[in-house]
Amino acid sequence: MARLKDRYQNEVAGQLFKQFGYKSVMQIPKLEKVVVNVACGEGKDNPKIIEAVVGDLGKITGQRAQVCKSKKNIANFKLREGQPVGCKVTLRGERMYEFCDRLFNVALPRVRDFKGISANGFDGRGNFSFGLKEQLMFPEIEYDKIDKVRGMDITFVTTAKTDEEAKELLAQLGAPFEK
Repeated sequence: MARLKDRYQNEVAGQLFKQFGYKSVMQIPKLEKVVVNVACGEGKDNPKIIEAVVGDLGKITGQRAQVCKSKKNIANFKLREGQPVGCKVTLRGERMYEFCDRLFNVALPRVRDFKGISANGFDGRGNFSFGLKEQLMFPEIEYDKIDKVRGMDITFVTTAKTDEEAKELLAQLGAPFEK
């Protein structure tokens, strides 16, 4: 489980230090947190949907999901303030590295015709986001037990100053970017 974290501390940090020519080890970019978000607007009508999403996220990440509620009324969506509209999990430390390891080495290779993650998801400040179309790629989710296929957004927040540094950090950690 701590394999990826140990590898980061022993190998990846040294390679990044040499590659970018940092003057201090404190400049080496680190993975700060990973946020997994599932939006389910139909949860406002049926609380069982939110429970199912919380359960799925709990199985995938190993941590209980937080229910996100709407902040204001939107008449076009028939949405009232305080109604549940999604769930999110913020992972840090050991669980974050364990999740990244499972995502890069187990879940993503299970996607049919997978050619790699598009590198277009960087925000200019060293953070990377991408979306998955279904939760079934994780081995913890059983096909027979889900009520609906739902996608999710995954965001990697790093301490990197540039997208180039962040991409190299994630690639060193095992992220399968498109060639």
